[in-house]
Amino acid sequence: MLERGYIQIYTGDGKGKTTASLGLAMRALGHGWKVLIIQFTKGDSATSYGEIVSGNMFPNLEIVQCGMDRVVYSHNVCLEDFKEAKKGWELAKKAIQSNEYQLIILDEINIAIAMNMLKVSDVKDALLHKPETLEIVLTGRYAHPELKAMAHLVTEMKPIKHYFDIGVMARQGIEY
Repeated sequence: MLERGYIQIYTGDGKGKTTASLGLAMRALGHGWKVLIIQFTKGDSATSYGEIVSGNMFPNLEIVQCGMDRVVYSHNVCLEDFKEAKKGWELAKKAIQSNEYQLIILDEINIAIAMNMLKVSDVKDALLHKPETLEIVLTGRYAHPELKAMAHLVTEMKPIKHYFDIGVMARQGIEY
């Protein structure tokens, strides 16, 4: 296990933020780590997301979805989205302090913060008081500048070319 855990952020407008965090989870699982992934603003877990289906194959992996069964944009946010984000954040805070996990991925938490579903000050406080050996990853567009400043690693995904531009929609097994 790690002597020192760090805070990582994957952000930006390009594809690959969640994918990068899932790759990190696979690597950690290969070393016997206990991994928790909390997906904010994502729902419809039964059939949509491949990581939910494959996650059941790993006894050390727990994935929890805290979102509705649709993509969240500023124009379609509702009270239920806020409730789901709060539910996810309460779970995250408990998990961070539990000493049960070596890696916690807060997938799309940056979106939840940017849409004011969660307070950046609450997230900062939890990160500042995390156990020293816990690695935490935050994903999603619009990472808050204060979180980027306190993180140890920040990667910004920048789109150069994307098949979406020629009409290719999200594909099962690749984007979800």
